[in-house]
Amino acid sequence: MGKLTVLALRVVLVLGLLGSLFVQVVMVPLLAVDLNEAPTAVRLPVVVVVLLGIVTTQVVMVCVWRLLTMVGRGTVFSPASFRYVDVIVGAVAVASLLTFALGVVLAPGEAVAPGIVLLVGGVGLMVAGVALLVLVLRTLLAQAVARDAEATHLQSELDEVI
Repeated sequence: MGKLTVLALRVVLVLGLLGSLFVQVVMVPLLAVDLNEAPTAVRLPVVVVVLLGIVTTQVVMVCVWRLLTMVGRGTVFSPASFRYVDVIVGAVAVASLLTFALGVVLAPGEAVAPGIVLLVGGVGLMVAGVALLVLVLRTLLAQAVARDAEATHLQSELDEVI
């Protein structure tokens, strides 16, 4: 991966983290104020789900930053990278469950149209698909780590022969 690509991704991650902090500090309290007329059974869960959803996004961004650091050092194809990929899979899976929970909270009553609840469920399904995609990529990373270890071993044997 080129240095320009890594730098661009780091800029995107910084902007994403700053934006998510802004949303946590400014926008979520405004959402809570806007939901004052909603029943407590809806208002509190919606605010909590939104906050936790933002946290899952922040966790993913921090893990991607750590993986980028490993790319820069040339150590991404090591067992240490699995820790960050596993956290990403977990965070995205939690985000999917939070999306489904939001749909469950919004479903009863007349406040939200059934089509919106269906759309929220579809988004939850898509987020679950992202978790599965990252899990597949983790398997590819495991194969690459195994091949890298095998190549290092074969290189050391070749060095002994020569």
